[in-house]
Amino acid sequence: MATILMPQLGESVTEGTIAKWLKQVGDKINKYDPIAEVITDKVNAEVPSEFVGTLTEILVPEGSTVAVGTPIAVIAEEGEAPAPAAAPQAAAVAQPERAAAPAAQPAQAQAAPARTAGGARFSPAVMRLIQEHNLDPNQIVGTGAGGRITRKDVLSFVEGGGAATELTKTAEDHASVAAPTEPATGLTALGAQGVSTPPAAPAPAAKAAYQAADGDQVIEASGIRKTIARRMVESKHTAPHAWTMMEADVTTLAKFRDKSKDAFKAKEGVSLTFLPFFIKAVVESLKEFPIINSTWQDDKIIIKKDINISIAVATEDALFVPVIKNADRLSILGLSHAINDLAKRARAGKLTPDDMSGGTFTVNNTGSFGSVQSMPIINSPQAAILSMEAIVKRPVVMPDDSFAIRSMMNMCMSLDHRILDGLVCGRFLQAVKKRIESYVEPNLY
Repeated sequence: MATILMPQLGESVTEGTIAKWLKQVGDKINKYDPIAEVITDKVNAEVPSEFVGTLTEILVPEGSTVAVGTPIAVIAEEGEAPAPAAAPQAAAVAQPERAAAPAAQPAQAQAAPARTAGGARFSPAVMRLIQEHNLDPNQIVGTGAGGRITRKDVLSFVEGGGAATELTKTAEDHASVAAPTEPATGLTALGAQGVSTPPAAPAPAAKAAYQAADGDQVIEASGIRKTIARRMVESKHTAPHAWTMMEADVTTLAKFRDKSKDAFKAKEGVSLTFLPFFIKAVVESLKEFPIINSTWQDDKIIIKKDINISIAVATEDALFVPVIKNADRLSILGLSHAINDLAKRARAGKLTPDDMSGGTFTVNNTGSFGSVQSMPIINSPQAAILSMEAIVKRPVVMPDDSFAIRSMMNMCMSLDHRILDGLVCGRFLQAVKKRIESYVEPNLY
């Protein structure tokens, strides 16, 4: 028997959601046949089989989210006799290393908390969260490797009312120390002599599910929307966000682009947008201020050698962030082709895990839909994200105190304050501004 595991579809991806099974139990499988569609916060992808044989067991139902490395299906390899589907217990005994079918998962979840706080090991980020919320780690079910508690486990525990539960438990522990043990009759020693015992405080009521009012429309979040939501919450919890903004005069760039866009489209087959000019200015500025092109890992700042620019591409129901690799080596023409290719494949659902991995800095073109100011959430674990807002014509006071109508644009930057401070980010934005404002007759090739 061969086990298919949830693959790691991209850097920093820790889990995936089974969107659809493309094969069913009993189907013949060839090597590299896609057997399931998987959704992560970074990419939609098909999981290929590494084996030839027959699909004998589906371990994870559609819509379920599991960690990378979790068994999701079993294949009887060619030449093996398929295990009978009606004997799940025997299968579990024969393959103890494989996770049991979904019905057996609650028992495993109950067994996970049986470790001691003294023996458990946590990352610094997890320990900090546990201490901040005054939690008992023995109450948290770990979903990481070997039952290890992850940040996601702690945040889910807190959001589910775990902090309140811990406070209640602490109060009960103090009460049990102060009061004598109750006999089997349910009375204390004083109660047995006729003195009544105060009734125990009622347990906190479970949080009621949200009840939609008449006329409300309730939309069940898709797997990818849930994953995006979780990643955004994690980024806000992990990185202390700070914001800064600067405006740039893009009048000369706007005139050049208007003059050149038709000839460029006819010659190159892609539209000449503002985004490649912005990215070019950003990558040149990242070379000048390499600390911006960094990440925070285990209380260390890692300055990245490569400059890989993530760009946000929105679809009707999701947001993808594919990566332009080695963007500092590309011309305006090269960046235009790279942006066009990634955007087309993102909207067609054809991005690969490699397309979504390795980003070191994100440039977000929110101005394309009219935004003039934003506070973007950092694309963790990157140190910062820069949004280019809408280009707006307005009167501006010129250096000689005259007024002129100029094309102005706001640049909004969110930064991880563990790594970056306002001084270096201000200088970085000044460098980007200077380069954008210097575009008069830029070299496209």
